[in-house]
Amino acid sequence: MFPQEASGPAFATLRRGEQRCSGGGVCRELVEWVSRILRFPISLHRSRFGAQEADLRSPQRERASAFTLLELLVVIGIMALLMVLIVPAFTNIKSGTDVTTAAYTIKGALDTARTYAKANNTYTWVGFYEEDVSTPSVSHGTDPCTGCVGRLVMSIVASKDGTTVYDPNNLTTIDPTKLIQIGKLTKIENVHLATFTDGAGTGSTFDTRPAVTYPTARIGDTTPPSPSLTPFQYPVGNPQPSTQYTFVKAVQFSPRGEARIDNTNYTLKTVAEIGLEPTHGAVAPASIPANVVAVQFTGVGGDVKIYRR
Repeated sequence: MFPQEASGPAFATLRRGEQRCSGGGVCRELVEWVSRILRFPISLHRSRFGAQEADLRSPQRERASAFTLLELLVVIGIMALLMVLIVPAFTNIKSGTDVTTAAYTIKGALDTARTYAKANNTYTWVGFYEEDVSTPSVSHGTDPCTGCVGRLVMSIVASKDGTTVYDPNNLTTIDPTKLIQIGKLTKIENVHLATFTDGAGTGSTFDTRPAVTYPTARIGDTTPPSPSLTPFQYPVGNPQPSTQYTFVKAVQFSPRGEARIDNTNYTLKTVAEIGLEPTHGAVAPASIPANVVAVQFTGVGGDVKIYRR
C-alpha cells in the first residue's frame, strides 16, 4: 500500500492509524497531520481495491522529470543559431554540386559526339547556348540571346552524308535538312559560361591546368571572340523545322575524333576549354566564385578532362 522508501516515525504512525479507520483506508485527519509534519502535501486517491491510499511522493521529485519553459526556450535558441551557421554551408555545397554536375554533363556530351563521329565516319557538333534562367525556356527574345545568364542549353547534331555539309570556302549556316539530331536537347540550370585566365600548365589542378593560350580555343562568356561562321539550329530535319535555338558556339568533331572550336576555319589546337561558374538567378557573379570548373579537351584525340577549384 505504501511506497518502498516510506519510513520513519511519521509513516509508522500513519500505518498504525489505518486500523482506526473503517474500510481499511487511511483517515483524512491523520493524513493532514502527517502532511504538516513532513511539510509537503499528501494526496489521497482510490486504489484499485476501492480503499483510499496516501500518495507520499514529493512535488519536487515530480517536477524533476519535466522541462521548464526556460529550458525549452534555450534549446530552441541553440537550434536556431545552428541553422543560421549551417545553411550557408549547405548553399555552397549545393552550388558546387550544380557546377560539377554541369561539367560532367558537358563531358558526357563531348564524349558522345566524338564516339558517334568516329563510329559513323562523319562530322558531329556540340552546340552551347546560354539563355536567361528567369524567363521560360525558348522565350529568350533575340536569337542568339544576348547577355543572358543562368541556363545552359546543349545540342548534338551529326552530318547525314559524312561531310562537313558547309563549304569551307563559303562559310554559312549549316543546312538543317542535312543534319540529324543525336540525343535530346540538354538544359542545365544555375550555371554560366565563363572565360578564365590560363593555368600555370605545371600540374593537374584548376590553377595549374594546361594553358589554352588562344581565345579561339575557348568557349566562355566572351569567347570565342567572334560567333561561328557555320552555326546550326535546333531542331533539325527535313523538311526544315522552325528555329528555336541558333548555336553560334560549338565544338566540331571529325571522323578521326579531332576536336576544334566552331569549325575547320579555326586551326587545330593542342587543348581547348569550356569554362563554367555557378549562378543564382539571371545575374552573373561580380567576381570569380570559389567553385569554378574548366572542361578541357585535346585537339587531336578529343580526350576530355575536368579541372575544378
